[in-house]
Amino acid sequence: MPAWAIRLIETPEEMTLVEELQRQVWSGSETEVVPDHLLITAIHNGGVILGAFSEDQLVGFVFGFPGLDMVPDGPQPKHCSHLLAVLPGWRDSGLGFALKRAQWQVVRHQGLDHITWTYDPLLSRNAYLNIAKLGAVCNTYRRSEYGKMRDGLNAGLPSDRFQVDWWLNTRRVERRLSRRKRPHLGLDHFTRAGIQPLYSSTLAAGSWLNPPEHFMQPEGSLLLVEIPADFMALKVADISLAQAWRLFSREVFETSFGAGYLVTDFIYDRSGDGSRSFYVLTHGHSTLDEAE
Repeated sequence: MPAWAIRLIETPEEMTLVEELQRQVWSGSETEVVPDHLLITAIHNGGVILGAFSEDQLVGFVFGFPGLDMVPDGPQPKHCSHLLAVLPGWRDSGLGFALKRAQWQVVRHQGLDHITWTYDPLLSRNAYLNIAKLGAVCNTYRRSEYGKMRDGLNAGLPSDRFQVDWWLNTRRVERRLSRRKRPHLGLDHFTRAGIQPLYSSTLAAGSWLNPPEHFMQPEGSLLLVEIPADFMALKVADISLAQAWRLFSREVFETSFGAGYLVTDFIYDRSGDGSRSFYVLTHGHSTLDEAE
């Protein structure tokens, strides 16, 4: 049995718990906290807040609300997932995945088949959850999506974000969320298939990856794009290097998306002397994952 119970959050008293958990996760700026009155208004108008409780303690939650996609055929309904938070002591426990799976179930019950959300594309932990485990895809890069952010996690860098698409009723997503474990794909699977990274990163001072000055124009059916394995630690150690990665990766992803590529997978490789992180971008329907 899991060490938590997930249920809908609906009362004003529980909204206060959600406020407090936000302060613990995104410390440093009260202006970044979504207040309880706005949370209540959202859930009274189709929004969903799911909380994970360990006994009486709220240890994680996911929050989203109905939205519209503006497409050529006219506006289409979707669910916009705005916040996912897990207390530090509960990270790497599978709780984030469990909250998103519960959200998938509730939103499908509402009759929607599409969820979008944003995240920092340089955060490997988030990328692995969103892309590799949940099966979201991405071809939308948003520069400085939230302007200057002042909380402890985001201050000091442009708030560039991926906007991901989670197509709830696809075979891809249903397989990712099934109880059957997905076959592991490591970096060696791609290199044996002759697929090389789009560029080579070198080690900077302090053993941090240094972005190259240039990268090859994307071509072929599959691309590997490397990012720092621990961007938050890099940012603390060297904010100038973190800024360089932000601007370099911005150019890489905007160029690749403009050429018709789509983020479809993420590799967190621990086979060498240290951890390495790679996005997998595909053109068309190419994939190495037979489960797709």
